[in-house]
Amino acid sequence: MNVLVINCGSSSLKYQLINSESEAVLAKGLCERIGIDGVLTYQKAGLDKEVTEAAMPTHKEAIKLVLDALVNDKTGAIASLEEVGAVGHRIVHGGEKFASSAVITDEMLATVEECNELAPLHNPANLIGINACKDLMPGVPMVGVFDTAFHQTMPEKAYLYGLPHEYYEKYGVRRYGFHGTSHSFVSKHMADFLGMDINNSKIIVAHLGNGSSISAVLNGKCVDTSMGLTPLEGLPMGTRSGDIDPAIMEFIAKKEDLDIAGVMNVLNKKSGVLGISKVSSDFRDLEDGMAEGNKLCEAAIEVFSYKVAKYIGSYVAAMNGVDAIAFTAGVGENAPIVREKVMGYLGYLGIAVDAEANSKRGKDLVISTPDSKVKVCIIPTNEELAIARETVALV
Repeated sequence: MNVLVINCGSSSLKYQLINSESEAVLAKGLCERIGIDGVLTYQKAGLDKEVTEAAMPTHKEAIKLVLDALVNDKTGAIASLEEVGAVGHRIVHGGEKFASSAVITDEMLATVEECNELAPLHNPANLIGINACKDLMPGVPMVGVFDTAFHQTMPEKAYLYGLPHEYYEKYGVRRYGFHGTSHSFVSKHMADFLGMDINNSKIIVAHLGNGSSISAVLNGKCVDTSMGLTPLEGLPMGTRSGDIDPAIMEFIAKKEDLDIAGVMNVLNKKSGVLGISKVSSDFRDLEDGMAEGNKLCEAAIEVFSYKVAKYIGSYVAAMNGVDAIAFTAGVGENAPIVREKVMGYLGYLGIAVDAEANSKRGKDLVISTPDSKVKVCIIPTNEELAIARETVALV
């Protein structure tokens, strides 16, 4: 079966066409500037990228362009749309209503809409993409795969905040966590890679990128994660502050004459390693700045690595031990300096760094020394493949 995986943002759309038997990517690409002027990037396996400027007033036009590219006479990956057996959609927030992926029905979509206020920038865009696909591909089964689903196994002690309980009862204010599809895929894949029994394991996954989160996975189930009600909580990220003293919001609001929207804009878009470094949210730029002697770039990397190590330490305590730690996502897979600094704090676990292995990037690899008591690995994430697998399992 060929599965089309769709990930809709507010003005963008990522896609992959995956053969579920071989798990090969037949084609992939991106639609950008939806609602503005429109740019389609398309790449069939084995061929160069094609970039086309085309009008995309809405997501429906964008998806139509993707479908047309997939069946193009010259570079199409399939002969007709009848070769697409199912569509898997990423949905950011399922609240407490979805603890697993679900076949998309009208009733299911109505339930997802009830979660929109928990992810106002993401869920509406996800739903627009789903409805556009339904219009253009009637009769093709579709599945929603939720970023929050994997974390629904967290116990109450991990997801409740120290707030009046009625806020949870009335508004669902609790820790939900995100990047769940990645955390699920990486924890399972690392167990296979290391020959571990996932049902008798203690794994920590560090999904480190422009958005970063860490999870504690006990016997294959998430028992804690660093992001919260929204993706703002946890680690300092590319532009997000992560954990701060909540009173800072009032303090800065008074000093800078900001309303709540202004403060939230600072916390979401002007903070993190961008805010600390005053240079960039891109860790490659921070590494370059650090090499040139920029002390704020160095401080940004140090703060980020320190906070990652602190979360890992706290999750070792939460699980009363750890068997393996995975670094994944853009920074986790491609920033040796971050991995080295994080592991430098973990000597108490009996971890030592294999410097040669750690210098490599982007492939399944053990980067701790053979005598380390805890295995540390690079495990590239593959959320699209995980979505395709979930889709096949349900349809």
